[in-house]
Amino acid sequence: MNNVNAAEMQKFVAALGKDASLGKKNKRVTGTWSFAEGTPQFSAPLEFPKGKATVNVELPAFAGGWGTSPDPIQTCLAGLAACFAVTYAAVATAEGIQLTKLQVTAENWMDLRKQMGLSKDDIIERVRFTVEAAGADRKTLSRLLKLAEERCPGSECVTRAIPLETVLA
Repeated sequence: MNNVNAAEMQKFVAALGKDASLGKKNKRVTGTWSFAEGTPQFSAPLEFPKGKATVNVELPAFAGGWGTSPDPIQTCLAGLAACFAVTYAAVATAEGIQLTKLQVTAENWMDLRKQMGLSKDDIIERVRFTVEAAGADRKTLSRLLKLAEERCPGSECVTRAIPLETVLA
């Protein structure tokens, strides 16, 4: 249902009910900066159970990139939108609600002066998800929206102060 592997999701939920430690996960992505002029500036290979992909990222062209790849904020917003969408679809599936449409737009408003060393003002002013969903009445879709907001790891990343460690290897 909803292109969610409900059987695997239910199996995981049942296992978590018996052993909470199974819910503790660590994700890791390592990327490399390219010093070759005119090429994507940063590449991060990603592996997953059935394949591999490489994500190329660079500064926006106006800030020193070449215009050949998405910028870090675009990839961040894509990750946030995807995280919210999978959470929304998973919540709907867990509740037996068949969606007929789900589209998530993630956008932010920024002031890049701090990044350029010209200000101490916050860079990110706000983030918004716009969700277009269909397949149930508006009250149900709104309830799913609230549950997705509460349960989405991406939402938590932008709403809760999470300790950040930076370490020079």
